Amino acid sequence: MAKILGHAWIPALAVIAIALGGLTVSQLRSNFGANPVVVTPVGSDSAADFNPKVVVYEVFGSGSTAVINYLDLDGKPQRVATAPLPWTLRLTTTNPSASPNMLAQSDSQTIGCRITVDDVIKDERTATGMNAQTFCLVKSA
Repeated sequence: MAKILGHAWIPALAVIAIALGGLTVSQLRSNFGANPVVVTPVGSDSAADFNPKVVVYEVFGSGSTAVINYLDLDGKPQRVATAPLPWTLRLTTTNPSASPNMLAQSDSQTIGCRITVDDVIKDERTATGMNAQTFCLVKSA
């Protein structure tokens, strides 16, 4: 019997050490925030509850029409083959970021473009020359 008890202290010590280690890790995790409290704001169930971004594309110039290529707010290329000048397009999104981008070519000597985000002009350019061409780009809106 003494011989069995003499060898039983090793597994008993291992069980005690594992239990104390688990208890210590559990206490440390609760003290240092490994299990954060999840807080869901009241009344914000959809993206429509956030302030949307308003992006306005504008093309102007001395000609009567222009060919306009632009990226919509999902990043898909769009084309307007014969847009009468001046031309304006207003887009709205609740995405956290967008990359407005446009290219315009006129049938005359002067063309300009402007990109406005939330009523702030982010890029504006004007070009002159035969069948003038210009672009506007906002890397992050």
